[in-house]
Amino acid sequence: MSLYTSLVGPGLYGAPSSDEELSGGELDMHEAQTSGENRELKDKLLRRFGGHIGTLKREFSKKKKKGKLPKEARQTLLGWWNVHNKWPYPTEADKIALAESTGLDQKQINNWFINQRKRHWKPSENLQFAVMDNLSGQLFTED
Repeated sequence: MSLYTSLVGPGLYGAPSSDEELSGGELDMHEAQTSGENRELKDKLLRRFGGHIGTLKREFSKKKKKGKLPKEARQTLLGWWNVHNKWPYPTEADKIALAESTGLDQKQINNWFINQRKRHWKPSENLQFAVMDNLSGQLFTED
């Protein structure tokens, strides 16, 4: 019996008692048997559920798909942007038309314009003053 076993007691904290102790060779054989059983179980599960797993992987990869929009869609959106660079806020009708022509959904169109304005659009000073004047005029005339 080891010093640890004699201090802690047999079988406590996972310490093997003297009759539970295994030699190194028996441990290796036990690990190999467990590994073989795990592999067999994995193979059996893959045979039974492999088709379902593949379907789920494809489904999840579609949902997680992030990144760049298709090049043609980006070019169409940039074309609209360049024509309307002074006020790049598409109307709902514009968004519907852009969605149909690009194959994107309206959420993607909205997000693209939000990001594009944040990254690349600086309204001119005259436009800023006009917007501010319009807002302040509305505030004072509503009384």
